Amino acid sequence: MDMEEVFKKLEEWGCDVEGALERFLDDKDLYMTCLETVITDRNFDKLGVALAERNVLEAFDSAHTLKGVFANLGLTPMFSIVETIVEPLRGGLVYNLDENYKELLASNEQLKGILGK
Repeated sequence: MDMEEVFKKLEEWGCDVEGALERFLDDKDLYMTCLETVITDRNFDKLGVALAERNVLEAFDSAHTLKGVFANLGLTPMFSIVETIVEPLRGGLVYNLDENYKELLASNEQLKGILGK
């Protein structure tokens, strides 16, 4: 898929591609490379395991890492979802986050679709 088409689809999804490209000094190839690494980020799995084990610290670390990645890449929809996981974890709450986690995984699938993966 053409890079500009990917950018257009990301913007339609609600992503801040323009802001992200500013942070990437307009290096579109680097931005695309980083986008492609997001979809296989091990923190998705690590977060799922930590939530299942009710391990607040591990879950927070993984979710907070993802939050930073999403913020830097301008992945606003994914950032909004992971924020609903990070904030309860920050307060030590690890229960009732399964639906949020499923929504996060679904958003990663949506990103995969946009990237043609």
